[in-house]
Amino acid sequence: MYAQTKRPRRRLRAVLAGAATIVTAGALMAALPAGAAPQKGAAGGRYQDVQLLSFNDFHGNLEPPAGSSGQVTEDQADGTTKKIDAGGVEYLASSLRKARQGHPYSVTAAAGDLIGASPLLSGLFHDEPTVEAMNKLDLDVTSVGNHEFDEGSGELARLQNGGCHPKDGCYEDGRTFEGADYPYLAANVTDEKTGKPVLAPYWVWKHKGVKVGFIGVTLEGTPDIVSAEGVKGLKFHDEIETVDKYAKILDKQGVKSIVALVHEGGAPASASYNYDCDAGGAGSGISGPIVDIAKGVTSKVDALVTGHTHNAYACTIPDPAGKPRMVTSASSFGKLYTDTTLTYDRATKDVVRTSVKSPTSENHVVTRTQAKAADMTALIGQWNKLAAPVANQPVGFISADVPGRGATTPEAPLGDLIADAQLEHAKSLDPKAALALMNPGGIRSDLVFKASGSEGDGVVTYGEGFAVQPFSNTVNLVDLTGEQLVTALKQQVSGANAASPKILQPSAGLAYTLDMTKAGADRVVTDSIRLNGAAIDPAATYRVAMNSFLAGGGDGFAALGAGKNPLVGSDDLKAFNDYLTANSSASNPIEPPKADRITIVK
Repeated sequence: MYAQTKRPRRRLRAVLAGAATIVTAGALMAALPAGAAPQKGAAGGRYQDVQLLSFNDFHGNLEPPAGSSGQVTEDQADGTTKKIDAGGVEYLASSLRKARQGHPYSVTAAAGDLIGASPLLSGLFHDEPTVEAMNKLDLDVTSVGNHEFDEGSGELARLQNGGCHPKDGCYEDGRTFEGADYPYLAANVTDEKTGKPVLAPYWVWKHKGVKVGFIGVTLEGTPDIVSAEGVKGLKFHDEIETVDKYAKILDKQGVKSIVALVHEGGAPASASYNYDCDAGGAGSGISGPIVDIAKGVTSKVDALVTGHTHNAYACTIPDPAGKPRMVTSASSFGKLYTDTTLTYDRATKDVVRTSVKSPTSENHVVTRTQAKAADMTALIGQWNKLAAPVANQPVGFISADVPGRGATTPEAPLGDLIADAQLEHAKSLDPKAALALMNPGGIRSDLVFKASGSEGDGVVTYGEGFAVQPFSNTVNLVDLTGEQLVTALKQQVSGANAASPKILQPSAGLAYTLDMTKAGADRVVTDSIRLNGAAIDPAATYRVAMNSFLAGGGDGFAALGAGKNPLVGSDDLKAFNDYLTANSSASNPIEPPKADRITIVK
């Protein structure tokens, strides 16, 4: 049996009850006067516009994200660009509620990673606050993403169905977490023993005779980017094959209009949310895994809502039959939402996809100049009251912004700072520790100099540190040969990371040249690699610190997963906070690292 939502929403119950009384499309057509043309959207008309609102990669950002993580770039008419502050669930709720006005046929969907890698306000409570916010937001359906598996399939089932956390219990006396009102879809995630999907593979939205099916999948490579414990007992299958399988099932059930929610994405040629990626021809301005998926998924699917890469795009990529099909993504952290119009044909029960009536999509900024949604403000206040004793504790001081997630270079100042912190922690465990490496995907935010509350400028709080490293990884030490270390550095730009390099953040003392004019592993110039000024000896053994995710071979770093003599230290957030506390003060704050340990040739 598929895990279902704990209870249907009142709004959904009303929709389903109403649908049972609707006469058939054929009867409606027969009732029209001879020669009369049915009007688009009119009662009894053949064509009905359906509004699809969508977003992705929210990652528990209930409060507006700080720094560059909370901005979008907008192309201006004069050729310049403009940065706009955006995001925060109070504003996302207002934006979506306003967008729904005047659209009786409206459905809201998401493409995964709504939770996981969340700021402290949500992450401290195992993302229960975000699920509650999505319920209030009237989210109808979402696919799973890789981060939905951060705490394993059992925890994901709890977030779907409700109940207190097995270790931390309930967070308020007399109040039990009720779970998500919306279904999580995981069509391509199956139980190793039973072979059945761990959650529902699809869901059908119904309103007054209109039916739209949703199929949800995460990227097949989820086990490569989630801890082994998180995906234990699960199998992840090909996205195209899975979507095609369930599209056939929906088609046989009479559901001809289908949207795929795919937690995999692409890279547009511009970072501006309003960039026209079809300017040079359909889909000419986007690259990445989603392009092949979009080109391969059956023509039965009418639109793809995507995510994972945290980019913004609304592109037209032809399906296998050459028909235009919308592929969208709304950046991340609730900074944008996508508004797509699907024209439903009551006669064929399908979405019209021709050169005249192809679906249209546009991304909209979730601005912070609009009124906040009062119910979301109340929800944030409720959880902030519980989090405040932990969140507001000062842990260190910085002299300026330390860019991490918002850095524009492969080596980020915050990445170097984290690596230095992990090396210092590792040396307290084993004086032979020689270097540390940090995965870029594990850096979830920036450290911002400007105060976010009453703590004062330059003060780093526990909550801000948590936003940077929310995964509860441990700092691990392993032995690597010099040859394995060099191989790991080359794996940054080859193998699984060839198409999208993952540049490890190095601790002080490790330096090398990355020549991006070359291809694959050759981009790492072997002769340039130095540790404290000395060349790497292939036969020597080096004690290397990294988080438990990398130590397990995550992110395609198989060489790091082959380390010997492991030693497990404290969690990475504690190591980071301890480093800030020991190495900074109000009168002597930490300066942002220069991020010059890797010499990059372009």
